[in-house]
Amino acid sequence: MTDFKYCPLCASSLAVQERDGKHRLACTNAACEYVHWDNPTPVVAAIVTQGPHVLLARARGWAADRFFLIAGFLERGEHPDDAVLREVREELGVSGHIVEFVGYYNFALRNQILFVFQVEITSDPVLGEEIVEVKRLLPADVVPWERGTGPAVRDWLERHRMRP
Repeated sequence: MTDFKYCPLCASSLAVQERDGKHRLACTNAACEYVHWDNPTPVVAAIVTQGPHVLLARARGWAADRFFLIAGFLERGEHPDDAVLREVREELGVSGHIVEFVGYYNFALRNQILFVFQVEITSDPVLGEEIVEVKRLLPADVVPWERGTGPAVRDWLERHRMRP
């Protein structure tokens, strides 16, 4: 649940109520009928490859040992295929092409649904405002993490038999 206290439509208070068999925040004004459904936010992520390497990125402000996939939110009306290529272009400064759709993954901790792709790039990344470091690893050296995009990395490595 969120920390919302007031209805965005009528400014009445919100309270937890049962709707469709689940507890949801809903407006206390019977005439309003607003319900906060708390649907997951769609996010795209790219397992970026360049030749034999997997590229992991570190964002500005992250700890020196924290590297992850390129990821970002879809924009209104944007197809996930276009969104993942846009994110790679924006964050790494290079174009790429989709090699495969890896899968979709529920990231409940952040209430997100992740659409994960493998994206191949052919030129070197250009560091910019968001990304301050890129690490190139052979697939056998990539250790999947437990949450977020980690399960997608694990599945991709196993699918391609790149992990012992």
